[in-house]
Amino acid sequence: MSTVDVVVVGAGCAGLSAATALAEAGARVAVVEARPMAGGRTFATADRITGDWVDNGQHVLFGCYHDTLEYLDRIGTRRKVRVQSALAVPMIDMQGRQSELRCPALPSPLQLAAGVLAWEVLTWRERLAVAGLGRALDPAAPPPPPDETVRQWLTRHGQPARLCDLLWEPLAVAALNQPIDHATATTFVEVVRRMLGPGPDDAALVIPSESLSHLIVDPAVAFVEARGGEVLRGAPARVTVDARGVTGVDVRGRVISARHVVSSVPWHAVAALFQDVPEALAPIVSRASAMRSAPIVTVNLWFDRAVLDAPFIGLPGRAFQWVFDKRLVSPGQASHLSLVCSGADEIVGLENDAIIARAVEEFTRAVPAAARARLVRATAVRERRATFSLAAGEPARPDTVTPLQGFLLAGDWIDTGLPATIESAVVSGHRAARAVTGRGHS
Repeated sequence: MSTVDVVVVGAGCAGLSAATALAEAGARVAVVEARPMAGGRTFATADRITGDWVDNGQHVLFGCYHDTLEYLDRIGTRRKVRVQSALAVPMIDMQGRQSELRCPALPSPLQLAAGVLAWEVLTWRERLAVAGLGRALDPAAPPPPPDETVRQWLTRHGQPARLCDLLWEPLAVAALNQPIDHATATTFVEVVRRMLGPGPDDAALVIPSESLSHLIVDPAVAFVEARGGEVLRGAPARVTVDARGVTGVDVRGRVISARHVVSSVPWHAVAALFQDVPEALAPIVSRASAMRSAPIVTVNLWFDRAVLDAPFIGLPGRAFQWVFDKRLVSPGQASHLSLVCSGADEIVGLENDAIIARAVEEFTRAVPAAARARLVRATAVRERRATFSLAAGEPARPDTVTPLQGFLLAGDWIDTGLPATIESAVVSGHRAARAVTGRGHS
């Protein structure tokens, strides 16, 4: 038997942010991860043909990700991201017209108003409609009704259908991973409010210069180990309990004793942490097991030359709504692109060849330079349970502290007020660490 202060189950962003914060505070931490590699749903692998590092799905960071940036500061990798001076979103609509929504670095909400007023694809009626959302997005404004969809909220606040197609739906689907007719508005409004926060960089895109494994995962593992902690991979764990609460975890017969256990596993995996779910946790586990999931599909394309002149571009109205140029991560003569289909229920069940063909057809039709280039490689990555569902009627998301003494929850799916993003995961990890150390809870 070994003894530590805290066992963190799961080595994704939530678990690693909790573990590094605890290690920084002087706690002895053991991280146990069932998979053979750390990272959870945020990791990268080397492509077997090109050698490029390929993220397991494209993840976007913004300047309003304050906890994530604090986490990168802690593990020493914040210098490996580049912050846009202002949010600039190039788009190509279904008619092939290219435009750019550029929001200058002004105090909120002036940056959105200034960007929309200068966005040439919008009519004056549409521009005024965006400006009219100011009151609804004020943090002091009442929240949307819990069962109101994003579409219903936008319609109630006077947003025309074409404006939703061009602006709000691509943003909402990317953030929530569900169509605006299904996802509820509460979380979407919180996302927009944060992006339009008071910080001059809150709406700015934060672009990694390395793969997510090298930016977020591997340095965190090294951080924990350098402070006397342990990170076990390929180590499925069972949480052990007695009449008073948790006692630690059992990893294939090795017992690690601890007064606190932080679970950072996904919503659908909490029940499997126990031989028998303790009665105190039964309602939480039941709700977690009933949460539905939403898929994401990512297609990686390699062309023989550069075909984009921007780090990313939006393709509203298509199945693949966003394209990211990975040359900053994988520099070279060829162009490595990641095409993302959020809310991918329509295509996640297709064969890889059909998914890739759809992505290539949509992209080359929108970007003529790609049609003239030679496609040298293509891969598809599907994550069937990429995020939890934000549709009406889903079970309530749980808090960090649970009724089981010493057992804490982390993960993007707990009640952070945010959708399933890296920021939500890191916020949850930091909350769990504060709950253990007694340094406050937010």
